[in-house]
Amino acid sequence: MPQTDNVVALDTQRAPASPNSPRTEPLTGLFSAVGHPLRMNILRVMKADSFSVSELCAVFSIRQSALSHHLKILTEAAFLGRRPEGTATFYRRQPPDGKHASLRQQMLDQIDREPLTAALERGLQAVQRQREQHSAAFFRDHGKEIRKQQESIASWEDYSQAALHLLDRAGDFRQRNILEVGPGDGGLLEALAKRSAAVCALDNSEEMLNTAKRSTSGIDTIEFRLGEPHVLEAPQGGFAAAVVNMVLHHAPEPDALLHDTAQLLSPDGHLIISDLCPHDQAWAREHCGDLWLGFPPDILRAWAAKSGLEQCAELFFAQRNGFQIQVQHFKRC
Repeated sequence: MPQTDNVVALDTQRAPASPNSPRTEPLTGLFSAVGHPLRMNILRVMKADSFSVSELCAVFSIRQSALSHHLKILTEAAFLGRRPEGTATFYRRQPPDGKHASLRQQMLDQIDREPLTAALERGLQAVQRQREQHSAAFFRDHGKEIRKQQESIASWEDYSQAALHLLDRAGDFRQRNILEVGPGDGGLLEALAKRSAAVCALDNSEEMLNTAKRSTSGIDTIEFRLGEPHVLEAPQGGFAAAVVNMVLHHAPEPDALLHDTAQLLSPDGHLIISDLCPHDQAWAREHCGDLWLGFPPDILRAWAAKSGLEQCAELFFAQRNGFQIQVQHFKRC
């Protein structure tokens, strides 16, 4: 069984109680709220992510005035939660709650079984591309300030020390190679170099890679590579360990990045991932270049299992600002 330390219950913001709350609303209101093709599609689209009103308008090719009517119905029925962020308002699906929680879950399960139309898939891809462009521009323009920006969300010291703690428990790597995907400003590279024969620092941002080089000048066991894990060739026998610190929520395809990193490991290799638990702080997209608002731990475990990894341990840390960090340790089967 995986070891769990400092486990913190995940907080989930819920819509305030109202006459139409799930505790008091009659069944007719629930069925009426989801009994419209557009509203069903809104719930399907929002299964795994939150969206601003403007993003949803782009996905559905609909005017804001028309969309707002349906968002209001779903919000009043507590199927959606809303959160203003600056001049934008973001919506996400609410976890079923109250008297009819099981019925609500059954409704959502049935709705999710229906695939999205090709037009909606294209709309989601367009929104995702727009987010990717924003993220790339953020790292290009704010590379030197990235540590300060990320500190507004999560303490670098917390998740980095936790990653090293799990790495040290995994074994002795002083005669083997370690990979760090997305080293940022290089803050962890010196510690990894002391624990390995050589470190490969891989990043798809040339600006960040140059910053990491400057911060680790004089350490000749670090190799810097520009690109993604899927284009990297592992050393003979593979990397003994890989660290992915607060990177997945910046990745356009986090499951693919995890999979490609796992394939670079040796047969007994270890993967340490730190990232955010789910949250609804949509401002992080604009100010920190985030593409995803955290990940449920079971999603990371499922992606790891599909990539041939088994979980060894997990740590959770609550942050003073309401964010929560998870640090997951996996081993290649």
